[in-house]
Amino acid sequence: MGLFDKLFKRNKEQQEQKEVLDEGLKKTKEGFFSKLTKAIAGKDTVDAEVLDQVEDALISADVGVETTVAIIKRIEDRVSKDKYLGTSQLNRLLQEEIMGMLTDAPSNEFTTFDVTSGKKPYVILVVGVNGVGKTTTIGKLSHNFKKNGKSVLMGAADTFRAAAVDQLTIWSERVGVPIVKKEMGSDPSAVAYDTVESGIARNSDVVIIDTAGRLHNKAHLMEELGKIRRVISKKMPDAPHEVLLVLDGSTGQNAIEQAKHFTAATQVTAIAITKLDGTAKGGVVLAIANQFKIPVKYIGVGEKMEDLQIFRKEEFVDSLFNLEK
Repeated sequence: MGLFDKLFKRNKEQQEQKEVLDEGLKKTKEGFFSKLTKAIAGKDTVDAEVLDQVEDALISADVGVETTVAIIKRIEDRVSKDKYLGTSQLNRLLQEEIMGMLTDAPSNEFTTFDVTSGKKPYVILVVGVNGVGKTTTIGKLSHNFKKNGKSVLMGAADTFRAAAVDQLTIWSERVGVPIVKKEMGSDPSAVAYDTVESGIARNSDVVIIDTAGRLHNKAHLMEELGKIRRVISKKMPDAPHEVLLVLDGSTGQNAIEQAKHFTAATQVTAIAITKLDGTAKGGVVLAIANQFKIPVKYIGVGEKMEDLQIFRKEEFVDSLFNLEK
């Protein structure tokens, strides 16, 4: 395949992903824009009434009170500064403010399913409560890393549920990547250690370790995460290189509560938000990114493996504000 063919294939894939993103955010943007259109109907300028309606639209999309207040305050400051702000400018201003609130990616690992940090294996510890799509996210991550030419090893450290190990095993077979697992009730830290050890021996590029997804408000379960980190670091001092928190976007503000507990319990470095295609609460992405200042790395906008996408804030905001797509 020549250079032109590779570029054409890459551009085609990016276009297809953008179309999936547009469709995945359809429910959120339709709800948001129906309220936004109502807010500016018959108005020539952005006044207090318009801002009240915009505030209602943002909160309805689950942007959250704290983030919504910050956005409205910035718009008010802009109106005060410019003296006149037409409703035709409101969309553009909202896009600018929302874009500014989304945390920038700190490295190239956040722009593609690749590993360029020089860490080998690159160890990812995946955390989150049951039911958010954590195991499915691991499966899709493994598929996309493998598709990008990386060797992947899974670790089934959620040993408290037989179903969790079985589910991850099914994903390992489906994706075609090896897995390290033990019997139910085994020490999760021991599984994590063995996974890293095996990843080093296999010369794997990426190691992805599942952890118990029990209720986030139980302190001893959070302590288990700390133990896993300490044990992993004994085998590979700078590991884990990433702690990925998986949240269910359809739960709205409950996802924020989960993020509060997990970020307090462990050093979360990246976030994956799943199930955005089935909800009108896609604004929770903005709330989470703004409140925790942790980059959203992946978003799930469909059932297919390719529907777990790298989060690119420019594309996300463009999709959110383009109702025609």
